[in-house]
Amino acid sequence: MSNIIEIQGLNYTYLPGSPYEHRALRDISLSLGRGEFLGVFGPNSSGKSTLAKHLNGLVYPTSGTVRVCGIDTSVKEQRTGLWKKVGLVFQYPEQQIFEASVYDEVSYGPRNLGLDESEIRDRVHDALEKVGLAPDPTSLLSPINLSGGIRRRVAIAGILALHPEIMVLDEPMAGLDPRGRRLVLDIINRRRENRNETTVMISHNLKEILALADKIAILDRGALVFFGGVGELQADSKLLARFRFELPDYLQVVQALADRGIKVDTGIKDMNEAGSELIRVLSERRQPQTPSP
Repeated sequence: MSNIIEIQGLNYTYLPGSPYEHRALRDISLSLGRGEFLGVFGPNSSGKSTLAKHLNGLVYPTSGTVRVCGIDTSVKEQRTGLWKKVGLVFQYPEQQIFEASVYDEVSYGPRNLGLDESEIRDRVHDALEKVGLAPDPTSLLSPINLSGGIRRRVAIAGILALHPEIMVLDEPMAGLDPRGRRLVLDIINRRRENRNETTVMISHNLKEILALADKIAILDRGALVFFGGVGELQADSKLLARFRFELPDYLQVVQALADRGIKVDTGIKDMNEAGSELIRVLSERRQPQTPSP
């Protein structure tokens, strides 16, 4: 699997040389294969959003290298077109919504790709339907009059309409009602099924990303304190205790069985896998023991 994201020794400092200088990222190195899902977790002010902005060239390294879709973001001539390949949904949708109507907002990206109006219309309607909004009459509404949750869906639709190779979601569940959360999860799961589409999701809720991610990155005070698979994280009891991570209930059951010496796969990633594994364990333990000759 080819890597679509390659980060080596990334350091980033806000306002260097000023009284407000702040080193936001410290020696970050990680890579992500095409089609993989990366979950980024960390407490407030850990550098998660700053890392996200590096992925589409909004900011670029103070030192180190960031290569995304083969583009070195330190090269201005290259990073200016990265928005076509990497769609970033900010944590607060009002930061990126500025058009007078929903249709104009969602069509802004495709229009700047130089597509014809028929293709633009099809992309807008398809993107709105994917986030659970009826193209008519939603397209005519003014985003400023919509609730925060609906604006978030419109922001996501605007990124989906670009058909990006990489989609970066910064706290996408914040402010959404249960239906909106399910829609976002559906979008993520569809991208996971298409192994050519890569997703990066930032969250302060580890439970939200454990069941989705291929890899997990944990930031703390700008440093990368963990990067690896879900199973590796689940097996790191010291790290779980350090951040007071509470695993989902189904993973707590699996881990409790493993702690008691029962042979169980601790690398499972979702409730369905956990159910299958528990059924297997119960079936094996119920089988009559063959007496020794």
